[in-house]
Formats: sequence, C-alpha cells, structure tokens
Amino acid sequence: MKAVIMAGGKGTRIASLQPDVPKPMIRILQKPILEHQLAALKREGITEIILVIGHLGRVIRDYFGTGDFFGVTITYLEEEEPLGTAGALFLLKDTLTDDFLLINGDIVFDINLQRFLSFHRAKGGAATLFTHPNDHPYDSGLVIADDSGAVQAWLHREDTRGDCPNRVNAGIHILSPRALQSLTALKKTDLDRDLLAPLIREGALFAYASTEYAKDMGTPERFEQVTRDIQRGLIAARNLRNSQKAVFLDRDGTINSAAGYVTQPDALVLLDGAAEAIRKINQSGYLAILVTNQPVVARGDVTEDGLRAIHNRLETLLGRQGAYLDAIYYCPHHPDAGFVGEVPALKIDCACRKPKPGMLLKAAEDYHIDLRRSYMIGDGPRDVAAGQAVGCQTLQVGDGMSLLDAVGVIL
Repeated sequence: MKAVIMAGGKGTRIASLQPDVPKPMIRILQKPILEHQLAALKREGITEIILVIGHLGRVIRDYFGTGDFFGVTITYLEEEEPLGTAGALFLLKDTLTDDFLLINGDIVFDINLQRFLSFHRAKGGAATLFTHPNDHPYDSGLVIADDSGAVQAWLHREDTRGDCPNRVNAGIHILSPRALQSLTALKKTDLDRDLLAPLIREGALFAYASTEYAKDMGTPERFEQVTRDIQRGLIAARNLRNSQKAVFLDRDGTINSAAGYVTQPDALVLLDGAAEAIRKINQSGYLAILVTNQPVVARGDVTEDGLRAIHNRLETLLGRQGAYLDAIYYCPHHPDAGFVGEVPALKIDCACRKPKPGMLLKAAEDYHIDLRRSYMIGDGPRDVAAGQAVGCQTLQVGDGMSLLDAVGVIL
C-alpha cells in the first residue's frame, strides 16, 4: 500500500517557531514532523511513500533523498504552482491504482493502519476518513455519520452549527482510485470540499472512529502539547495494537444532574467540575468512555434519534470546556412492561443493562481495553457491580465525592 503525504504547506500560524523551513520540516524533539510520520508508517509496514512538495520543497528533498536511510522508498511530486490540498492528485491518477493513504503533512500520529484499512474495505466506499474527538471541536470541521459509519454531513468551521457529535477529521484518509474520478484537469482543488464532500451524496464516504493519537501542528500551543505527549510516551501507547486503559463513566448523577429523566437536550446540565474531570482523563492516557442505562428509550419517552440529540448536547457542552468522550455506549432496554408508549421490542432482559457488564465488554472488544487496568465511576450500586463483574476498580460518586474528586483518586 502506498502513502501520499501532502508536504507542501507553509504553515502560516506556526511559522514563527521555525520560519526557514516548510511546515512538515518543523522539528519536534530534534526530528522533523515528516520524519515522525515516516517512522509511524514504517512501523505499520507502509514503505512506498509519495511526497507532494511545493514551498521550500528542496529542503525536504535534501533531507530525505530517496528514503533509503529511513527504511522507505520516496518519490516526489513537486507542484510548480500551488494546487490546493488535492489538485496534485490529478497527476497521480495513473500511479494510484489501488487503495492508498493520503496524509496531511502536519499530523503527528501513531495508529493501527490494518484496522483502518479493514474498515475501509468492509464498507466498500470510495474514501474513508480517520476521525476522532478532540479538545477544540468548536473550531474544527465536524463529521456526522450514521451507525454504519456512512457520512451524512460535514460541517466546516465557518458553517452554522447547533449541538453536534465531537467527531473530527484528523487529516488521515484512505482513498480508492474511484475517489479520483472527478479530477479531470490539473487545477487548484480543495480535498475536503471539492473531492471528498461530494461523495456524501453517493453514500460513498465513510468515517472510521478511533481513539488513537493524531494531532495537527497548526498552532504553537498544539506544537507544545505534541512535544509533551511524545516525551510521555502517550502517542505510541494509544496505538490500538497496544492494550488500552479506560475510565468508564456513568451519565446521570455522575456527569450531569440526575433530577428526573433527561428527555430533551436542554434538560441536560453538567455537574460542577465534570468537564474538568473528563479533561483530566483525556490528558492522562486513559480513555473516557460513557456507559449509560437509558430505559427512557424502551419506555417510549425518547426515541433513539432523540437520545443521540441529547448526547450531541453533552458532547457540545464538554467540548466548549476542552473535554471529550472517546466513545458513548448506551443500553436502551428495560425489562418491565406497562408504560404508555413503550417499545415492546426493547422490553427485554438484556446483557447490556447495568449491573450487567455488556457495555463494558463491548467497549473492551472495540478498543482493546484491559479491563483490569481500568476504572468504573458511577453514582449507584449498579455501576459498581458492572465494573466489578469485569475486574475494573470502582469508585462511587455522591455523599460529598464528585466526579472531579474520583478522578483525582485515580490520577
């Protein structure tokens, strides 16, 4: 499999750090960003690299040459004039005859590419975005996908938005050759708006949701954060080839007020310190995963679409404070009958309703979580029992202990 890296960016917001080099050559811990990328690709078995260069491209050529010293094979495509984030792909249409990786040149990442590729091929789309939550969704483009991963909408930073899931395109993509069919001439082309977004109408664009590390270097603040994360070993540890550790979180009474059932988005109110607690989890190397019983769905009080809207509100409120959930699991079932408007198909004794541990087990399977290195935090005995059933350490909030207090015990 080949990887194409778009390495021609100027990096105007971060140029103050190292102004004499192209953006992908800015050094982190004595190595250019691009060298970190090549090392991550090599570890995943990707050694055929095409570098699309432009601004100060000679600096990149002089440093990397043929790639032999770095254990990869590099070929170059140099833009004579700026062609945007995708225009140069027109010149590669005859070369890219199989699925290929397309990566922004300012991303530091370490991901399990085989899992990503398997998802792409299983869906059979023209392109798949690597997506994840981040701590600044309010100024990021947000990808909205259905349960199968098919992208339904793509909201760019300038678009008006309401409550949305915190799911961001990380700048790593897998494209099939048919994704390039719309490139019929050599011209300036925007990857997101001109090439990928039109695939939504065809049902051919998918979003792969991951908890792995991928962060752009667009600002000096993010540069400093990535530097710290490399030094802590956090980036490599988040690769899903490695077992993960998680803090599982109940919702009502743990993250938000539990004054009655939440049946409308505007009824969800964060508890004091909840966003700060989750932000601390995000920064620690633990995954923050919501596992919540929602019998309101089986009772007919809220549809599953309505519950998604409530969780979009939750993610929006957390995102405004720089916090995010890596994944959300909910149980819509309730075993007792007799409610007006109830959904008979959901009135079952399931394996996912806490105190049963089904949601935790599913998360562990999805994200390679070592449950014995993980924690369950909730406000009731059902939460504690679910965590204990799979070997998690448990903490119960309430009686003077907040979520922030509980996270302080862990960290």
